[in-house]
Amino acid sequence: MEEYIRILNYAIPAFLMLIAIEFTISKILKKNVYRGYDTISSLSSGLSNTLKDVLGLTIIIVSYSFLVKHLAIFKIESMLWLIIITFIIEDFIGYWIHRFEHIINIFWNRHIIHHSSEEFNLACALRQPVSTTVAIFTFFYIPAAILGIPVEVIAIVSPLHLFAQFWYHTRLINKMGILEHILVTPSHHRVHHAINEQYLDKNFSQIFIIWDKLFGTFQEELPSVPAVYGVKRPSNTWNPIIINFKHLWLLIKDAWRADNWLDKLRIWFMPTGWRPPELIDRFPEYSVNDVYKMEKYQSPFSKPLLIWSWLQLLLHLFLMLFFFNKMGSYSNTINLAYTLFLFTSLFAFTSLLDRSLLALIAESLKFILGVTILYYTNSWLRLEELNPSSLYFVLGYLILSLLLTFYFLYIEKQNEMKPLLVETRF
Repeated sequence: MEEYIRILNYAIPAFLMLIAIEFTISKILKKNVYRGYDTISSLSSGLSNTLKDVLGLTIIIVSYSFLVKHLAIFKIESMLWLIIITFIIEDFIGYWIHRFEHIINIFWNRHIIHHSSEEFNLACALRQPVSTTVAIFTFFYIPAAILGIPVEVIAIVSPLHLFAQFWYHTRLINKMGILEHILVTPSHHRVHHAINEQYLDKNFSQIFIIWDKLFGTFQEELPSVPAVYGVKRPSNTWNPIIINFKHLWLLIKDAWRADNWLDKLRIWFMPTGWRPPELIDRFPEYSVNDVYKMEKYQSPFSKPLLIWSWLQLLLHLFLMLFFFNKMGSYSNTINLAYTLFLFTSLFAFTSLLDRSLLALIAESLKFILGVTILYYTNSWLRLEELNPSSLYFVLGYLILSLLLTFYFLYIEKQNEMKPLLVETRF
C-alpha cells in the first residue's frame, strides 16, 4: 500500500495537469467539453474511490495470493516477459469484467458511476466506484495464477494498467490512423460511453482493441451518429456517492415489490435494466428514449457556490494526500475517523451542488466529527507541527463550511441565479 501511495503522489498531480491542459485547449478551440458542477462531481468521485482503495475497504473472498499458491505450475524467469504477459492477461481479464459489468444488473452498479457524466472529458475518467466493496472477479485471474505470476507483479501492473486508460477520455483527439487497429483510442471509447442505440454496449476493451474485434463487440465511431453521453436512466445528482448506489437501490426496491419469488431472485442476474413486468407500469422509472432530445441534468447555478465548491475540492485533495502520507503513524481508529470525515465532507459539498437538504444533514455530521477529532486528539493530521495556529484554522473552516451550507440552501435568492445550462466556466 505504501508503494501505491507513492504512485498516487505523482499520478494525481499528473492527472490534474492533463485535465487543465485539455480544458485550456478546449477553450482555444471553442469547444465546451467541461461544465463546472460536472467536473467537481467527477473529481470528487475520484477522491472517494482513492480513499476507499487506500484504506482497503474491500472484502476479498478468494485472494489472488491464495490462487497462485495453489494453482501455479509454471515459473517465468524473465522479468521483461513476466511484465508483458501480466499486462496482456490483465487486459484480457479487464475486457471480460468490463463486459459483465455492462450486461448484468447487479454488476452494472459497480460501473454506473463511470458512465454517469453527461460530458466526456479527462475528468470523467476519474469517476471510479466506491461500490465495489466485495471482490468477486478474482477467479478471472486463474490463468495468471497457473502461470505463477507473483502477486507483487500483479500489484504493480494493475494500477499501471488502470492509469493507462485515462488519456483516451477526450473529445479533442480524432481518429489516430493505424493505432485505431491496435489500441483503444478516444474514438473507440467515445463509442463506449455513448447511449446511442448503435453504440450501446460496444467497445469494452481497455488497452488493446483486439478483444472487441475477436468477441464481436466492436463498433466504429460513425460521422453520421454523434455520440450522446450519460446513462439511459439519468442519475440527476452531482453527488458521486449517491450515484454509486442508485442502481442498487432500484434493484432492492424492485426485488421487494416483485410479486413472483423467482423475479425477486433473478432480477439481480438479468440483463442490465430488466425489471419485473408488473412493476414497469406500477412504479415507472424514467429512461431516455430519444437521445437527441435528452436534456442534461442541471441544478440552479450560483457563481459563489461554484467558487466555494472548487475551494472545497482543492482543500480535500490536499487533506487526502497529506493524510495518506501520514496514516502509517496513526492508529486504525484515528485513520477511520479521518476517512469518515472526508467521505462525509465529500457527500456534503456535492449534495450542496444539488441544493439538497442532505447537504445540511451531512455538513452537520461533518461538523460534529471534526470537532470530536479536534477535542479527543488535540490535533489535526499534525498540521500544528507546520503551523501552531492550524487548529484554529480547522475549527474556523468547520464553522464557515456549516454556515455557508445554510446560506446557499436557504438565503441565497433563487431568482438571482443563472441556469446551469449556460454555465461553461470553471
